[in-house]
Amino acid sequence: MKQLQFKTKINCGGCVSNVPPVLNATEGVCEWSVDTANKDKVLPVKTGSLSASEIIATVERAGFKAQTL
Repeated sequence: MKQLQFKTKINCGGCVSNVPPVLNATEGVCEWSVDTANKDKVLPVKTGSLSASEIIATVERAGFKAQTL
């Protein structure tokens, strides 16, 4: 299992609530969280099979931009 980290625009708890329906439903995402206190709004994702670009596309489906750190 690998952990990938992303810089996002997920700013608050309300924004974070839009992410679970998409990330939790994505096969290969084992665990994730968002640190909204960090200026880069860091999103660490543990995955066994997904690439960074696949996770970025998934986050974009939730309505947010993400880039690898």
